[in-house]
Amino acid sequence: TTMGDTPDASGAESVSKPRRRWTIRFRRKPDSDIDWKRVFFLLLGVTLFFAVFLSPPWPDAIDPMGEAFELSAQGKAALGLFLLAAVWWVFEVVPIGVTSITIAVIQVLFLIRPDVMLVGGTDPVGGGELAFKEFMHPSVWFIFGSIVIGMVFTKTGLTKRLAYKMLVLVGEKTSRIYLGCFIMTAALTLVMAHTAVAATIFPLLVAIYRLYDEGDEPTNFGKGLFMGMAYVAGAGSIITLLGAARGAVALGFYKEITGRDVSFFELTWYMFPVGWAMVFALWAFFMVYYTPDRAASPGLRERARDLYANLGPITAKELQAAIIVLAAVSVMSLRSFIPALANVDKSGVILTATVLFFVLKILDIGDLENVPWNIILLFGGAMSLGYCLVLTGAADWLAINTVSLLQSAPALVFIIGMATFVMIMTNLIMNVAAIAICLPVALKVAPYLGVGGEVILFSALVVAGMPFLLLVGAAPNAIAYESKQFTSGEFFKAGIPASIMLIIVTAIFVIFIWPVMGMEVIIPTP
Repeated sequence: TTMGDTPDASGAESVSKPRRRWTIRFRRKPDSDIDWKRVFFLLLGVTLFFAVFLSPPWPDAIDPMGEAFELSAQGKAALGLFLLAAVWWVFEVVPIGVTSITIAVIQVLFLIRPDVMLVGGTDPVGGGELAFKEFMHPSVWFIFGSIVIGMVFTKTGLTKRLAYKMLVLVGEKTSRIYLGCFIMTAALTLVMAHTAVAATIFPLLVAIYRLYDEGDEPTNFGKGLFMGMAYVAGAGSIITLLGAARGAVALGFYKEITGRDVSFFELTWYMFPVGWAMVFALWAFFMVYYTPDRAASPGLRERARDLYANLGPITAKELQAAIIVLAAVSVMSLRSFIPALANVDKSGVILTATVLFFVLKILDIGDLENVPWNIILLFGGAMSLGYCLVLTGAADWLAINTVSLLQSAPALVFIIGMATFVMIMTNLIMNVAAIAICLPVALKVAPYLGVGGEVILFSALVVAGMPFLLLVGAAPNAIAYESKQFTSGEFFKAGIPASIMLIIVTAIFVIFIWPVMGMEVIIPTP
């Protein structure tokens, strides 16, 4: 709009009046709004599923005793479904929780899951129904309860109190911050489940990270801190039977097959050095793989000391939360020592704590709405996929084929080969299921190759506790993902060298250290 003098009818100039000038601008249409990389990996997953699903029947697996195991059409479809899920999870073509929903939907649409007769039932339950029911599996509820505990620590201020105190102790060097966080995480897994530890430690790491770097953008320090927490939680969880359920399951199978009982303290005797060796090896790994953005943060200790002082004395809400959490952890830990508590479900215990948080108004409805349901759905899908692989026979088919390939190998190759297979399987399905599938077959073959049963048991337990490749491998992996410091693809890439390091450390213990500690690795063949 411009201003100009306009003459009137008499020719005299009048007062200035506005005069409009119009400009038409053309917005260039973008060449494309399509994310072709996303489309490629989305279609790749679908293509892999149909390629396996529609392929001709695959050869039977022959176990070392000569018995044939057929891979059914449903089992073949389950393998195809896993390939689809793995591609979508790693490359995040859709939110990871949506990939989990897709897992259940495909099982229903393509009739992949067989019907199952439940204990005490009169009619079989449809496989499609079970595919969705497993999203409410007790293990998924345990993860939910663990995440709620982390939320309570954050809301009450316990997280900041612990984070500031720890920074005062470890100082300003990034390497020491890493090490302090990793040692604390591993130490807690000695007495409580690694899922609960990860959920409790996670908000503490968030507070530490915000003091180290006040921005929200991902950094090398953030990637190493949160990924390292997830990896180290697994390393610590192998040391005692309290860190995860897989240990008790494995010892049960071992006793059933060999007739020999392994005590709580015998397991810790062999697992303590390898667990802590992995903790320090992972610390060195992340210092190199994700070299921190700066070696130190000057003034961090003083700032943490001032912030801690500003928190004042502990509040009633903090005290209530701490008492509830300690009580829940104590009950879950004592289940391994007190027979009367053996049948108390850990999910029930941790959900009791969740209810108490709301009864005492430590949490409210707003907090419930802030639960990261994407992560809960992720593990619901992981449970559904794991049971699908097991119940269709696909997991057994894979395990028997692997053992058959290794049955003529030298003893040490057999041990490390089985450990590698268990490590891969525990990234695909629940580690308890991986142990249940692989361990019985390996223990039956081991004597014919001159391999002691103990070394099969303990090497399997070492690698089953440390799934470094996929977020669904363990709950701490998914909890760490909530930091938004890394993508699932970055987690996978870091997991490859970390998994190689895990196998190397396991081999060192099998060949050199465990024999010195009294383990019978090589035995006379029958």
